[in-house]
Amino acid sequence: MPVATFILPASLALQLLSGAAPAAKPAPKAAPAKPTTSAKAAAPVYAQATAEKLIGPALTDGHAYARLAELTDGIGPRLSGSPGAEAAVQWALRSFKADGVKAWLEPVKVPHWVRGEASGEVLASERTRGHRLALLALGGSPPTAPEGITAEVVEVTSLEQLESLGAAVKGKFVFFNHTMSVAADYGRFAGLRSRGPAAAAKHGAVGALVRSLATASLRTPHTGATNFPSGGPRVPAASVSTEDADLLHRLLAGGPVRVKLMLDASELPDADSSNVVAEIRGREKPREIVLIGAHLDSWDVGTGAHDDGAGVVMVMEAARLIAKLPQAPRRTVRVVLFMNEENGLRGGRAYAEKHAAELPRHVGALEMDAGGGRPVSLSVRAGEGGQDLLRPWMAPLTALGVTQFSSREAGGADISPLLPARVPFFGVEVDSSRYFDVHHTEADTLDKVDPQDLARSTAAVAWMTYALAEMPGTLARPEAPAPRGPAPAPAQQSKTSGH
Repeated sequence: MPVATFILPASLALQLLSGAAPAAKPAPKAAPAKPTTSAKAAAPVYAQATAEKLIGPALTDGHAYARLAELTDGIGPRLSGSPGAEAAVQWALRSFKADGVKAWLEPVKVPHWVRGEASGEVLASERTRGHRLALLALGGSPPTAPEGITAEVVEVTSLEQLESLGAAVKGKFVFFNHTMSVAADYGRFAGLRSRGPAAAAKHGAVGALVRSLATASLRTPHTGATNFPSGGPRVPAASVSTEDADLLHRLLAGGPVRVKLMLDASELPDADSSNVVAEIRGREKPREIVLIGAHLDSWDVGTGAHDDGAGVVMVMEAARLIAKLPQAPRRTVRVVLFMNEENGLRGGRAYAEKHAAELPRHVGALEMDAGGGRPVSLSVRAGEGGQDLLRPWMAPLTALGVTQFSSREAGGADISPLLPARVPFFGVEVDSSRYFDVHHTEADTLDKVDPQDLARSTAAVAWMTYALAEMPGTLARPEAPAPRGPAPAPAQQSKTSGH
């Protein structure tokens, strides 16, 4: 079906801009944005015509969805170090230039892990016939021997339980089970995937099976990164579908279970890649920078439509629309498409290192990495008065469904290396309630993204980016994060709060 049939009709877009909100699902509860007395009395801080030039086209021309189709259908999976990742870098560079936005590449060395083939099965016993398992190797997993590994399975539901078992898991597969059912559970259980296999290896396990981090499944396994400390023991590790996790749990309740696992993964030398950086120079304060970003890489299953193709096209479209304004905003808008968020965060770290001298002049940073859902709220991480500064600029977003601030602070995995420099963060929170249905699976494809939801969130990103770049004042810088001990290898965190 042509893209034009999916986008909002012009009549509805005009209704939105005039302040009449379309029907929408109730937004999650969040901190209400109650106007202060001074905010009520303040004169308008922006031109309505500018809001119309940014929000109107985002809602009506279908450009974001069409560009997402180019990225997902045209290029496909984009795991760091792969030909797909390099094709995406060149596509993004060409696209920025076609939009009239200055763009360049900044080199990054990235991991190059290759999945290979995988298979697993529950072996037949006196109690049951054999069962094939639906599984995917976890990113960073080593291979098994060509003939595979066969061993008994031990089930645990926490890293603490694994520690209590200790040597009892030696020579066995550790099966990490959990009860994720809603998006908010991701952060609770992600450590089982990112740190569990290494912890199992430390106690002599021969491999690890991790229940997929998912809110829905049609026997679809969800991959993701697992991390092994440098020089420490490594074991083959795979995610299993939620259905097969339930099967293992039931079988283990009746007695011993043996599984055979075969993984053909390989770790190649680090590869050359790039962050893609684009910029619209500010008219009055070009040295002050508002950064908006997303990650260009994806896992090698599916085509990365929600994770993070949607975020990529949102920030690209924000830049395209701002570049078309008759007058550039006061400050510079910089777009960064980071490479290697999924299995290393090399792009985020490389940007922070390369631009360290500029970070005190970064007055705001946004990362879109929670899918292509509709916008529901704004978030901020700044010093005192951050919400009050943003509130007068929120009126154009009301009809998009954004009327409040999130109870969460803004953040993101790729912009997290900016925290020590006390860069203020802002964010457009999107509805991610069904995001983990397809996250890191073969099913993360274009058809799962609703074009109207994508258009509304794109409009919100474009407007708030302009607001940060145009408003007379800037967000107060937050306190520096408290110092921590030695950092572990990067772990996958909740998409609503980072990775």
